[in-house]
Amino acid sequence: MPKNIRLRFAPSPTGWLHIGSLRTVLFNYLITKSLGGALILRIEDTDQKREVAGAVEKLIDILDWLGIKFDEGPHIAGEFGPYTQSQRLEIYKKYSDELLAAGKAYRCFCAGERLDDMRQRQQAQKLPPRYDRTCRDLPETEIERKLDAGEKFVIRQKMPLEGEIIVHDELRGQIKFMAADLDDQVLIKSNGIPTYQFASVVDDHLMQISHVLRGDEWLSSFPKNILLYQAFGWEPPKFIHLPLILNKGGGKLSKRQGDVAVEDFRAKGYLPEALLNFVALQGWHPKDDQEVMTMEEMIEKFRIENLGISPAVFDIEKLDYFNGWYIRHKTVEELTKLCLPFLAEAGIIEEFSIFNFQFSMKFKNKKTGKEINFEYIKKVIALEQERLKKLSDIGEATRFFFEDKFEYEPELLIWKKMDMAQVKNNLEEIHRALEKIPAGSWTNDSIEDALMAHIQARGGKVGEYLWPMRAALTGRQASPGPFDVAEVLGKEGSLNRVRLAADKLE
Repeated sequence: MPKNIRLRFAPSPTGWLHIGSLRTVLFNYLITKSLGGALILRIEDTDQKREVAGAVEKLIDILDWLGIKFDEGPHIAGEFGPYTQSQRLEIYKKYSDELLAAGKAYRCFCAGERLDDMRQRQQAQKLPPRYDRTCRDLPETEIERKLDAGEKFVIRQKMPLEGEIIVHDELRGQIKFMAADLDDQVLIKSNGIPTYQFASVVDDHLMQISHVLRGDEWLSSFPKNILLYQAFGWEPPKFIHLPLILNKGGGKLSKRQGDVAVEDFRAKGYLPEALLNFVALQGWHPKDDQEVMTMEEMIEKFRIENLGISPAVFDIEKLDYFNGWYIRHKTVEELTKLCLPFLAEAGIIEEFSIFNFQFSMKFKNKKTGKEINFEYIKKVIALEQERLKKLSDIGEATRFFFEDKFEYEPELLIWKKMDMAQVKNNLEEIHRALEKIPAGSWTNDSIEDALMAHIQARGGKVGEYLWPMRAALTGRQASPGPFDVAEVLGKEGSLNRVRLAADKLE
């Protein structure tokens, strides 16, 4: 094990945080915390065309929400900066000049048109597209002539032409590559900007990175990285290539098939602890097979040797299970506060600021204009807590609690083969029975006792009374039980809804 444990998360500022990138940064975080190391954020922004304004700030924000903190980075600083690649161009020039001087890299003056034509001919012959090394051994006089003429060039890595390249991955062990299959990859583009492969090797060495975690799609370039380390005489870090995360159909995760950005999951009401717990199990499993884990438990149990190499499967139903579990284990107060923005988004309560909420526990019903207090909302949320899978479902699930009148077809009130007249009669009986319950004793237990005694005395069937009652109170096919709903609505609200339902059947 390296003496100093230093890992980096090095995203490009090209948009939202992909769920696969979340796994990478989470595993980096777990390794550094379990081994007592440092986690570095490095921004790889050399592809200026794809850069999205504000992406770095959004990245830091979403990782803060998840509880993943860095020890060094562009927003924190540290002794190994700058931590943004576009600010390190002089560093890359220095090291590419070293390779040129040592004869381990060369200038390639081939025009883009020539390279395109070459690739087309190779593909027509069913050969792998690869640079033909035309400029690899240009005489110095020819190089000087082209430079004096101002010809543009890229700098390419000079690969061995024969033999085997042996690399070591911490999960797969030794992997052999044939030198003849390797391309002389570009290290510095014609505009002086380094490629990802070159910049990441230089940065990882200078920042003393001990472990590099990345997707196994980078395995094919692994020998090129190791050859760069060897060209400089540097010791490479330990490499860990993580397996792909696939959808349930076996394909790569794609925006067309569902959400892949962490921000999308936050917007839908997934909790950070559920996302972290779920993502941690995408390629890792603790030895004791525990699945539901806090961050502290994951840090305690995480071992590199327990990572797998088989593709992980992103199962949204499993994520929903974790989210539901964490929702059920919140206090009602915690859950209600988490649900408030989603109630506002659903148009149930008016928009509010967290600042105002600290000084007022009252909200305005956006539809009726009436005041709603926090305690009422808590009672509503408590009824849905057991069934809730994600916070964004709370608006539709509870809307009927916040409306004075709502539309539903009279047929909803019918239980099995009852006729309308019988339903109307039963609702009127329920109304009379509810009227007799003192307002001070209005609890689900007292409501249940009164109605069940009434039904028993009448010799009626429970469903023929309670189904119309529940439909009258909620206007829904599926909802919490009628006694629980009635308790939250209060005596007056419940009586009004039962009366309105009976009137529907005139």
